[in-house]
Amino acid sequence: MKKNYYDILEVNKNASPEIIEKAYKTLVKKYHPDLQDNNLKAEYEEKIKLINEAFEVLSDSEKRKNYDLNLKQTEFSVEDYNNLINENLKLKNEINYLKNNFNNNFNNKINENLNYNDINKNNLNNNKNINNNYSENIRQKYNLNSILENIFALFLTIFIFIFIFFILFCIPYTRNFLINFFDFSYF
Repeated sequence: MKKNYYDILEVNKNASPEIIEKAYKTLVKKYHPDLQDNNLKAEYEEKIKLINEAFEVLSDSEKRKNYDLNLKQTEFSVEDYNNLINENLKLKNEINYLKNNFNNNFNNKINENLNYNDINKNNLNNNKNINNNYSENIRQKYNLNSILENIFALFLTIFIFIFIFFILFCIPYTRNFLINFFDFSYF
């Protein structure tokens, strides 16, 4: 409801009909357009229309009863307002709790994945070192055929690592992690 007739007549909601009539007469005298400057007449005519409308409703007991009923239905009680605020705070706390849990779980997963990657890097480096040392020893001990066989073995080992990496990349969880971690946006 846009207009509050009690506010227009500047009376309390529990005002008696006599008080409403007295307030009406006082406001009509105060805002009568004939008593105002010419440039403000239109504004005061609208004000008098509102005052007359409010008095018409509030002076008739049946209309006032219906108006009060409608007004009561549209008013928002303090208790309802406080309940909404409390519910809003509860929801806000739940959201913060869920957000913190998600962040903690996410950070734990990242740390686990970083540890897993560190282990894989160390293993890969160890394997490279072993392969390099082995290749160096073979080069010193054997002739050209042995060297070619060792190179073939090295490529086969690399191919196996690539194949294992490819298999790990085909696993959705590992692939998503690698894509996010290394930003392989073109895959």
